[in-house]
Amino acid sequence: MVVMVFGNVVLRYLFNSGLDLSEELSRYFFVWLTYIGAVVVMRENGHLGVDTFVGTLGRNGRLVCMVLSDLIILICCVMLLDGTFKQHEINASSVAPVTGLSMSYVYGVLYFAGIGIGLITLARLYRALTGKLASYELDEFVGDYSNSPSRDLKGHLE
Repeated sequence: MVVMVFGNVVLRYLFNSGLDLSEELSRYFFVWLTYIGAVVVMRENGHLGVDTFVGTLGRNGRLVCMVLSDLIILICCVMLLDGTFKQHEINASSVAPVTGLSMSYVYGVLYFAGIGIGLITLARLYRALTGKLASYELDEFVGDYSNSPSRDLKGHLE
């Protein structure tokens, strides 16, 4: 994506022309990158949250808020998947203006995002409801990363 955008900028600057294909594909890759990133950030507990109120609660209050939050996230995932499924036929019959690519390839990432975030949330909800939730996970929910296991430079658990 970076190479395509940079190449297009150089072509426009030096030759007053550009590649329409590069512009369109980089836009679609950016959509995919955004949604794949959303799933990764969900796995890392890195999404933005307002923890002013929840941070003042004890363990049980935090747990209740986490369960409610996870239920809302699951509802949103179901709505995202339902809407994507309903739009799928329309997107499949629509084509991109330059590449001629079916738009279902572009918006198909919403299946990945909805299922990915939903599965991550279901796993956390299961751990919360069965008492298997690690204490650091509940701390991370309220923005306290001081008890998190150490992470290497790549962000993976050691």
